[in-house]
Amino acid sequence: MGNWQFSSWNLRSLFNSRNSAETSQNASSKKQDISTDKDPFYHLYSPLVNEKKAESRMRNGQLGTHTMRSHGFMVAKTHMHDWLILLLLAILMIVLNCIHPFYRYVGKDMMTDLKYPLQDNTVPIWSVPVYAILFPLAIFLAFYFRRRDVYDLHHATLGILFSVLITGVITDAIKDAVGRPRPDFFWRCFPDGKDFYDQLGNVICHGDSKVVREGHKSFPSGHTSWSFSGLGFLSLYLCGKVRVFDRKGHIAKLCVVFLPLLVASLVGISRVDDYWHHWQDVFAGGLIGMTVATFCYLQFFAPPYHAEGWGPYAFFRALEESRPTIVETNVLCEEIEELDNNPDLGLNDLEIGIR
Repeated sequence: MGNWQFSSWNLRSLFNSRNSAETSQNASSKKQDISTDKDPFYHLYSPLVNEKKAESRMRNGQLGTHTMRSHGFMVAKTHMHDWLILLLLAILMIVLNCIHPFYRYVGKDMMTDLKYPLQDNTVPIWSVPVYAILFPLAIFLAFYFRRRDVYDLHHATLGILFSVLITGVITDAIKDAVGRPRPDFFWRCFPDGKDFYDQLGNVICHGDSKVVREGHKSFPSGHTSWSFSGLGFLSLYLCGKVRVFDRKGHIAKLCVVFLPLLVASLVGISRVDDYWHHWQDVFAGGLIGMTVATFCYLQFFAPPYHAEGWGPYAFFRALEESRPTIVETNVLCEEIEELDNNPDLGLNDLEIGIR
């Protein structure tokens, strides 16, 4: 940085003397030691930046706002390889969805549990990306317009896209490998109700090939895994934003957090009610989706119970990097003190500034 320009500023008002600074530092360290002794988990709840004060200062331009205009290109460029990986995951998921699953042996005695009626989806497949991706993205945008933090918007978007795409790849890979028949497999295989079997007792389907192929993709449930990966990520995001674990006991916050999980659970139940999945498929899909969502969320955000859980790691890292180090501050204080003690000394005689 260039030299600091001083006009009519009182240099003493910029920084306290080193003795008062040391006294204040010792007092704060003692206070921290006392707090640490009282609470062994103090480091989990001692915030680097107070959320309300930080939000107010970001609005007033005092904290160095990180908007899409000022930092958007830089953040996207830094994570360019992550966006390329997302593209590869999307291609891989499409390929896994198109290939034929394993056609498991299905005998006549197994058809007893596979004769449920073939009916339409209560939750159509096109609606899954709407509530699992687009709706959370709208929530992320709302928080961005309030706080003007591009790190939060970018990492939340990147995190939820990783969550749903990784979940999709895992789900489709397992579907193709297992090839479990759906509960309505009989009517997919024999739409006219007349069943045929080969000499080994395996089914000889004469239904539509696409419908039969889809009938071998029961385990795990894709609707459920995608629902929990997207809405589960949103639930963790809201958990950090509304500070559920702030030790104040506001149950209403839990209702906000549990609402996306309730929607995901109802989607899973609808898959059983529509006879497209067995209950084990739904349970496994929910477990996969929620697990992946948790891993992806913790990649960019602190745990919701942490004091800094309301913001992404990158925000606090940028905040720390923008602050002068202790050594640089001490050097600046010494130079300012020398300038005050020598009124005849010109500004050009000293290099005042943080290099």
